[in-house]
Amino acid sequence: MNKLQAMQAFVRVVEAGTFTKAAESMDLPKPSVTRMVQALEKQLETKLLNRTTRRVTPTPEGLAYYERVSRLLGEMDELESNMLRAKASPRGRLKVDIPGALALAVIIPALPEFHARYPDIQINLGVGDRRVDMVSDNLDCVIRAGALEDQSLVARHVGEIHLMACASPDYLKRHGMPTHPSDIENGHTLVGYFSMKTGQLSPVDFDDEGQPVKVLGRYVVSVNDANAYVAAGLAGLGIVHAPSFLVQSHIRSGALLPLQPQWCSEPLPVHVVYPPNRHLSNKVRVFVDWVAELFARHDLIQRKSTFPKV
Repeated sequence: MNKLQAMQAFVRVVEAGTFTKAAESMDLPKPSVTRMVQALEKQLETKLLNRTTRRVTPTPEGLAYYERVSRLLGEMDELESNMLRAKASPRGRLKVDIPGALALAVIIPALPEFHARYPDIQINLGVGDRRVDMVSDNLDCVIRAGALEDQSLVARHVGEIHLMACASPDYLKRHGMPTHPSDIENGHTLVGYFSMKTGQLSPVDFDDEGQPVKVLGRYVVSVNDANAYVAAGLAGLGIVHAPSFLVQSHIRSGALLPLQPQWCSEPLPVHVVYPPNRHLSNKVRVFVDWVAELFARHDLIQRKSTFPKV
């Protein structure tokens, strides 16, 4: 038995929750991973895992073993990475998950620059607004906007997304320009945005002279994708409160007209997030640094933009 590989397999099974996902993440057959963990249990004379048809969970002894082994493997990876860093450029496969709108408008257009700088890194880019489990999905890092729900994760703040309330000229011609956020609930429609987690509509947060105002008006259509959200606003289906990087070009062209800029709520923080027990490898480190650098020079991520007045 290769004890180091068996320890790695055990850690992946605990993190992934199933032998199947662990085997996929290690590019090994499932029976091989099963045999390695069984051999490890036999050598330790300890049952490390409770197995059911749906999920695998560590026993109390297995959890204690996992905590020590995961730290040991992380230290070994860090030592190896430090030894190689001076001799070789970062290389390998990087698994990242990014919200769709941010990926299409900001990250993907800039990836040729990243590839030119780090040609030996391959990026597996998950794009969408679905909720992911970083550990079981074996992700290296994710980019998220808004408040962080899981405080156990490690997060690096890399920028801010500013929101802009706007509507199409045709919509404003039919409904008039609201003069106060509360007007939106009377005689106006919002494009609805519903949570993929709960299926519930998200209220729109406005600011009225320093006082937060939540608006949940009637809607003609609701969506669960930021690009579809802006498309519905362009079609005149209602008022949208969207990231400035998605609507600036439409405002410049006149396809959308801004409402009162002072109504906009506090900007949303953007973080690169990674698991606390996962060693931050050189390839992850350079990607996180590159994202921070990209956002630092992106006008619509770091600071409010000036929009033409209606």
